Amino acid sequence: MKVIGYLESLDIENPESLLNLDLPTPEPGPMDILVRVKAVSVNPVDTKIRKNTKPNPGEPKILGWDAAGIVEKIGSKVQHFKVGDAVYYAGSLTRPGTNAEFHLVDERIAALKPQKLSFEEAAALPLTSITAYEALFDRMNVLVNDQEYLLILGGSGGVGSMAIQLAKKETRLKVIATASRASSQEWCRKLGADIVIDHNKDLHQQLREHGIDTVKYIFSTTHSDVHRESIEKMIAPQGTFCLIDDPPNFPINGFKRKSVGVHWEFMFTRSMFETPDMIKQHQLLTKIAGMIDRAEIQTTINHIFEGMTAENFRKAHQMIESHKTIGKIVIKF
Repeated sequence: MKVIGYLESLDIENPESLLNLDLPTPEPGPMDILVRVKAVSVNPVDTKIRKNTKPNPGEPKILGWDAAGIVEKIGSKVQHFKVGDAVYYAGSLTRPGTNAEFHLVDERIAALKPQKLSFEEAAALPLTSITAYEALFDRMNVLVNDQEYLLILGGSGGVGSMAIQLAKKETRLKVIATASRASSQEWCRKLGADIVIDHNKDLHQQLREHGIDTVKYIFSTTHSDVHRESIEKMIAPQGTFCLIDDPPNFPINGFKRKSVGVHWEFMFTRSMFETPDMIKQHQLLTKIAGMIDRAEIQTTINHIFEGMTAENFRKAHQMIESHKTIGKIVIKF
C-alpha cells in the first residue's frame, strides 16, 4: 500500500522531509477495523512529531491521526462496525498513522461518520472535536447551566473552532475568543463567539474594555507561555485553566493564591493507555456526528489538497508551521 512517511527528522522545506513510500497492507487484530482511507486532516501534532521524533533505523515513521474512510475488514471481536461502513476517527500515537491507503484503528476510538458530510469534511473533525470536548467537560468540568465567561485563546484554530461551537451549543457560557487578523476574528464570530479580542494586544485590558475583569474558565490552545502572566490576571479566584500545547517553561506558582485548577488535555491519553473508559471516544464521535447531521455544529474544514502525495503533505505542514491557519487543512485521497 502507498504511505506518506519520513526516514529522518528534517526541516519541512527539505524534499526528503516527507516521502512517497510503499509498505505491506496490515491485517486487523481482534479489536481492529481496517479502513480504506479517503481523506485525512493535518494537525499541529503531525508537525511536532516530524520535527522531534526520529524513526527507528530503516523503519519509516507514518504520521497522521485524523481520518475518514470505509471499513475493509474487521477483527474477530469487533462489535460496532461491519465491512462497508463509512467511519471517521483520530488514531493512536502508539500505532502507525493515517497517512496511508489502508489504516488499522481500534474500534473503541472510531465512529460512523456524519451522514451529511463528505469524507474530507468528516476528516476535519475527530481530533479537534475530541480535544475540545474533553477539555471543556472532562478536564475543566464546565457546568452546562453556568452563565459565566469562557475565554478561548486561539479561537480560529482547529481546536478553538470546535470549542467555540461546543460551548455555545452545550452550555450557557458566554464565549470570548482571541484572534489577531480580521479574517480569523470574523471566523470566530461566525462560529458563535460572543466577544473576540486580539491576542497580540493586552488581553486583560481588552477584557476590561468590555466590562469584564476576570473569567471563570480559560482554555489555551497555543502560546500558553506567552500569555501566562495575562492568564494569571484574568482567571477568577477558584477558576479553571486548561491548556493543550507544550510550553517549554510554564511555572504555575502564580495560580496558587487564586486556588486555580490547572489541567492539561491530551486526547491520545485514552488510546495510549487503553484506559477502561476508552470507549468514550467512540461515544463522543457518535455524539458529534449526530450534532453535525442535525446542523447544530459544523465542520471546520477550510483548505483541501487533492491527492495523496508527499508534496501535498509538505505544503500542509508548511501551512501549519506558519501559525496562520484558520480551521482545518484536509488532504483528499
